[in-house]
Amino acid sequence: MRFFEQILVSYGWEGLALAGSIVLMFGVQLYYYIFVYGRIPGYKNNRRAVTLDREPPVSVVVPLFSEDYSFVEERLPLILAQSYPDFEVVIVYVGHDTDFYEDLTRLKQSFPQITMTKIHLDPRFPISRKMALNVGIKSAHYEHMIFTSTDAVPQTDRWLSLMVKGFMRGEIVVGYCGIERRKGFSNYLMRTWRLMHAVDWIARAVRNRAYRGTLHNFGFTKRLYFGVNGFGHLNMNIGEDDLFMQQVMTRENVSVILSPRATLREKVWGGLGWWMSQLRYYGSSFRYYPRREKTRIRWELGSRSLFFVTVLCALAVMPPEFKFGAAFFVLVRYAVVAFEVRRIAVRLGEEGITGRYFLYDLLSPLWAALLGVMLLRRDDRVWR
Repeated sequence: MRFFEQILVSYGWEGLALAGSIVLMFGVQLYYYIFVYGRIPGYKNNRRAVTLDREPPVSVVVPLFSEDYSFVEERLPLILAQSYPDFEVVIVYVGHDTDFYEDLTRLKQSFPQITMTKIHLDPRFPISRKMALNVGIKSAHYEHMIFTSTDAVPQTDRWLSLMVKGFMRGEIVVGYCGIERRKGFSNYLMRTWRLMHAVDWIARAVRNRAYRGTLHNFGFTKRLYFGVNGFGHLNMNIGEDDLFMQQVMTRENVSVILSPRATLREKVWGGLGWWMSQLRYYGSSFRYYPRREKTRIRWELGSRSLFFVTVLCALAVMPPEFKFGAAFFVLVRYAVVAFEVRRIAVRLGEEGITGRYFLYDLLSPLWAALLGVMLLRRDDRVWR
């Protein structure tokens, strides 16, 4: 109290309000990075109660929406080469190229664990990813299923075995998928954005309050899926990894697999323009999140923005000693943030994040504001 009384005497009510805002937002930021996100590096899924006595056989379901020979030649072999004794790969081809489908079918002669199914593509009746997944789930021979995409690349041959271990402690398994690493600052921003937005839902999951996963690396059981009559929000082409997950996730049924060996990488098909288009498309489901989740997600970004704004005001108009105090809070906050981000990045197998993180830290509120403006406009790709 004496500290604030001294500020009031020296700088007036305006200075007291500014100092109080800086301290408050500083405290909120420390809470997020130390007590919420800081749980991720030390998390161990094996602390959860065991529900199965051994790893089950598993179906890996992959929707394929084009004649993607790069997937067949480069990424599919990495899935087939997984070090796990009992699995199948269910490929759901959505298209009308008979020759391509026959090429896929012939792969089964060399890789008997492949199960092929086809949905004929008619431009008059677009097929969503959820519809393709539904066909894949019905075609899968096993109760336990892992879902990924044609753009996701396993980083090791242990990915599948680690994800399947999650089923020993839950009916839902969620893992991390980063962005393919390339040269350039735009790629760094995309990788860091993916990491830090995954950190938010992973932090909730490790506290038994899961609300989503990532469509490139998650799984659940057939019993769970058919128990709620499949995917909801059928008027939308998105939502299988968040809106559906919010329907079936509980405090007891979610396993979180965090390991560099269980990480996938999503292929990059463009620059920041492509990335913003992706964020706008998949971000369209955010408006349907529960209010408590939307509020909590916004608080970290909002408190960070307010912290920066109040510090800038102090640096612009306050006396030198006040500026020194504000700068001190900035340095302490960033030291804590960089330390925690580095620990999280190591746990999830991300490299080269911390060195330039201060740039992302400053730019991401502006980036988020731009995305928020874009989301005000209806994205016709989302709706059926």
